[in-house]
Amino acid sequence: MDDILIGKSDIEVWLRARYANRHGMVAGATGTGKSVTLMLLAEGFSRLGVPVFLADVKGDLAGLCQAGAMSDRLKARIDQLGIEWSPNANPVVFWDIYGKLGHPVRATVSEMGPTLLGRLLELNDTQQGVLEVVFKCADDEGLLLLDLKDLRSMLAFASENAKAISQQYGLISPASLAAIQRALLSLEQAGADHFFGEPALDLADFMRQDMSGRGIINILAADQLILKPKLYSTFLLWMLSELFENLPEAGDLDRPKLVFFFDEAHLLFADAPAALVQRIEQVVRLIRSKGVGVYFCSQNPDDVPQVVLGQMGNRVQHALRAFTPRDQKAVRAAAETFPPNPQVDVVKAITELGVGEALVTTLQDGGKPLPVQRTLIASPGCRIGTISDEERTTIRSRSPVGGKYDTELDRESAFELLAARAQNAAEQTSTSKDKAKQAPAEEGGLMGAAKDLLFGTKRRQGMLESMAKSAARNAGNQISRSIMRGVLGGIFKSR
Repeated sequence: MDDILIGKSDIEVWLRARYANRHGMVAGATGTGKSVTLMLLAEGFSRLGVPVFLADVKGDLAGLCQAGAMSDRLKARIDQLGIEWSPNANPVVFWDIYGKLGHPVRATVSEMGPTLLGRLLELNDTQQGVLEVVFKCADDEGLLLLDLKDLRSMLAFASENAKAISQQYGLISPASLAAIQRALLSLEQAGADHFFGEPALDLADFMRQDMSGRGIINILAADQLILKPKLYSTFLLWMLSELFENLPEAGDLDRPKLVFFFDEAHLLFADAPAALVQRIEQVVRLIRSKGVGVYFCSQNPDDVPQVVLGQMGNRVQHALRAFTPRDQKAVRAAAETFPPNPQVDVVKAITELGVGEALVTTLQDGGKPLPVQRTLIASPGCRIGTISDEERTTIRSRSPVGGKYDTELDRESAFELLAARAQNAAEQTSTSKDKAKQAPAEEGGLMGAAKDLLFGTKRRQGMLESMAKSAARNAGNQISRSIMRGVLGGIFKSR
């Protein structure tokens, strides 16, 4: 059957593959079993031939690449569920922005765009507008923005030519440019320079199957990345946006093209402006028709805005702890969003669920929601836990994309082109000065001296000029005397 068994209550609870692109939510307090549920779903999608992307925040999801081992605890759970179980290793590709625990993940500055980059830099509206002008200017000048040094060079170029750029594109102030440069420096110190560059990630490499037809599970090592929440959330949002913009319309499929798990989803919406939340809602709502399913994972359902949560057709709710008024409010809010089941007191059950139990509702035939079920979650066939460095290295060495991404590229872009322009300008200025210095020497000797004597220099008057001034003075004096004689003669004659 092309479906995923989530677990059992009074009935078997299945996630229908044809409705898996209606998105989903996995929520619950720490230690209640969310990670195992993620592994179960990822393994199920892989078995159906659906590629998966997920971020490994704690390092335990890497166990998907290794087969599980039978234990007394596992055997007791399998007997309780009454299901068949077999150890199973999944096809996995490891990724890491820092390139340590997986293949490097890179994007160019141009691909990120000014909007997401502005959020990453935490710019205000004015600074955001200036950044958009810089991007537009770079496009018009034919300057590629690939990495952070390209953007830094472009900001310096804009600062040096602020007046001309302001006249053409709109006012850019030195203060705003300086603020962006400072924010860029902070971003580099946070390690973002590892992310921007080439070869840029081709999202088609996320949508692969192995030789047996199983979907590749792409695991992003995020144990260090999660310490930079802005970079983490912006990177995942960029991936969603790229998928939305580049994938063709697919309509209703028997199974998704890709399933995207967004762990620690609250980081995506923390301090996000209304325009960005609206953009996320649009992407989540429309990317379903591109054949992509998005599953948010967080501790509380209210970490995700209601307008986005309303798009989640498949829900797995692990236990919540109602120790504070906010927790109690979250429990009531979560309970109200489940399709009612007379046999389940949702408010009471949410706080009583044990580890590995969850309240589950999924879309069934005809898109109808299953009444909420108190479900014992099934066990995945992979290892539940971390892997060794040797195991990770072995898996990475077998990767089909290692040769494509492991070597960094640095082709000619804005940094190199602007540096070449500056060098050419400096050489032209130097050449002009040299010519000016050489001109007097070329006119030296006897002829030069005669020329200086006749026509003078900047400091000394020449003979011709002196004679002309003297002749002019003599002629003026003669005319003055003639006039005076005429005037005086007329006066004396009248007497």
